[in-house]
Amino acid sequence: MDGFFYIILVVGLVSTVLCAGAGILRKAPNDATILSVAAVELSLLVYLVGSIVRVATGERIAGEPWEFWGYLATALLLPVGAVYWAILERTRWSNFVLAAVGVTALVMAARMNQIWY
Repeated sequence: MDGFFYIILVVGLVSTVLCAGAGILRKAPNDATILSVAAVELSLLVYLVGSIVRVATGERIAGEPWEFWGYLATALLLPVGAVYWAILERTRWSNFVLAAVGVTALVMAARMNQIWY
């Protein structure tokens, strides 16, 4: 596991706990929950830039490159879709959709590490 994975691990888990807690407390999505998902997106963007730099400097992906980049593209789209959902549907259930983003990004980052190494 590399540093990018650990960044997504911490940010994703914090975001999931925050969003799930807000949902359990029956609160509508607010700045804190939406910004926590934005932090997940930012950490995935850091992963993207780091991956591009690693490939540009000659490092090879052990698995299929299309699979790695597909996972990364999908992971980058998830927070955008969840925030869009939360803005359109301002109910407590949207917080659970936001909470799923952190865990999903974490699982996808773990899979990307398996593909990379």
